[in-house]
Amino acid sequence: MRRGRVELKRIENKINRQVTFSKRRNGLFKKTHEISVLCDVQVALIVFSDKGKLYECSTDSCMEKLLESYEGHYYAERQLVATEPESQGQWLVEYNRLKAKLELLQKNQRHYMGEDLDSLSLKELQNLEQQIDTALKHIRSKKNQLMCESISELQRKEKAIKEQNTMLAKQIKEREKTVAHQLLWEQQDNDNVLNTSSFLLQHSHRSLNIGGMYQKEATEVRGNELDLTLDLDPISSWHLGFFAS
Repeated sequence: MRRGRVELKRIENKINRQVTFSKRRNGLFKKTHEISVLCDVQVALIVFSDKGKLYECSTDSCMEKLLESYEGHYYAERQLVATEPESQGQWLVEYNRLKAKLELLQKNQRHYMGEDLDSLSLKELQNLEQQIDTALKHIRSKKNQLMCESISELQRKEKAIKEQNTMLAKQIKEREKTVAHQLLWEQQDNDNVLNTSSFLLQHSHRSLNIGGMYQKEATEVRGNELDLTLDLDPISSWHLGFFAS
């Protein structure tokens, strides 16, 4: 037959109560070890009997470390709960302060844009005008500074470009001088060649005239005669005769 459900109440019989305590304690320790192994958790179990005797069970970590960890978490949570209302109050104050500051900044921005000016008095309008004039002075000063820096940078670039152009112009002039000298040397060489050719041509004409005179005299003279043929060029040739008296 199935066992009926045990009613949870104090066992009046002292012996039965002690037996039940021993059995349930051993089973509780066994379950503690099982859950620590299966779930890889740290478990500490402390039991005091009705006579005040201590029974404890813990996982691989010693009981003292587990108790210290428990105390640290316990007191930290207690402190957080104790300070939470104060923290909420501080956050609320900070929120209201930042909200008011944001509204003021938005209001001033609208005033600087020329909006919502009906609520301002004459003195406030004068102060706003003065603030805008001061801001415009700072803006113009910054703009002039940037323009001066930009002009200085452009002048520096212009100077560098001029120096580069001067250097290039100098190189071009030197190149032109070199080319002119080369052309002059080539012209001189051509003139020398022409003069040499003219000299040789004149010399060849004189030789031809001299040869003709010798040939004429040779026809008139009878005697031993020696003819020498000179080829001046592929086209013409002449005979120069030498004779011995």
